[in-house]
Amino acid sequence: MKTQVKITVIRFAVLAIVALGIFSFNTITEKTINSISQNTETTFHKNVTVNGVNIYYREAGDVNKPTILLLHGYPTSSHMFRNLITDLSVRYHVLAPDYPGFGRSDQPMMKEFDYTFDNMANIVEGFLEELNVEKYSIYLMDYGAPIGFRIAAKYPERVESLIIQNGNAYEEGLKDFWVPIKKYWNDYTVENGKPLEGFHSPDGLKWQYTHGVQDVSKISPDNWNLDLQHLTREENNEIQLAMFYDYRTNVPLYPEWQQYFRDHQPPTLIVWGKNDFIFPADGAHPYKKDLKNLEFHLLDTGHFALEEKGDEIADYILNFLQKNNIK
Repeated sequence: MKTQVKITVIRFAVLAIVALGIFSFNTITEKTINSISQNTETTFHKNVTVNGVNIYYREAGDVNKPTILLLHGYPTSSHMFRNLITDLSVRYHVLAPDYPGFGRSDQPMMKEFDYTFDNMANIVEGFLEELNVEKYSIYLMDYGAPIGFRIAAKYPERVESLIIQNGNAYEEGLKDFWVPIKKYWNDYTVENGKPLEGFHSPDGLKWQYTHGVQDVSKISPDNWNLDLQHLTREENNEIQLAMFYDYRTNVPLYPEWQQYFRDHQPPTLIVWGKNDFIFPADGAHPYKKDLKNLEFHLLDTGHFALEEKGDEIADYILNFLQKNNIK
């Protein structure tokens, strides 16, 4: 929406130039207008090697501006940020990597790579080092929360702000959805893992994107069809189950992350899909007790809030960062 508004403004500007006689209509084409309008919004698709693993990432915006690191959740990739990257890059430098085994990044064999949240955080940390990014805001969503909180707690001086969207740091947020996963944690068997495979089946994926939304017709099926491209790779099912099992390691770290909030008070924006069954709003409210500089919004949508409320979330982020002098 913002891009279209920008194009419209540029069209008026071009018409004004023409009216002044600086150019003729013959020299100004649709291609010229679109080229002018997209100069600061082009998303580049790149790769970098981190700890021997090829990491695909999306990048947009001026590298001299403050950086926003976008960390995706399960079962998706940086594709979930495709529109937000465009909206934020007008003012910020934006980076969105795919984790190993997700999206277009490499998927090392399990015997050669630890599919754990500790190691995913190591990969993201190495990614930032490779790109020489020393200060950043972090958008934390789903799996992105435990990955990002590990980094933030380790390097609090590097984090300029947090943007939390359906990402958990409190036990209050682990409700009914987590019952079969907790069973898997407590009894790590093939039998208990089998039901969890349904979450990354086609129907399970569609449910994650559409449950709790106001208008299902706004949610593109491209989302889960693209996710299936990495989820159906050889051994990826076992990788996802390994990540489900390792999620148990995040819960004992909750007190440490909460202490990080209290001690360092990073400016924090919460934009949370309140109809999310995976990470319900019960997990959003506890942040209020530990963070003083907190802006809090519950949105009438589901787990992947950007799909239905992307423009609204982008506006909240831009206003929040400007208010906190991150510009």
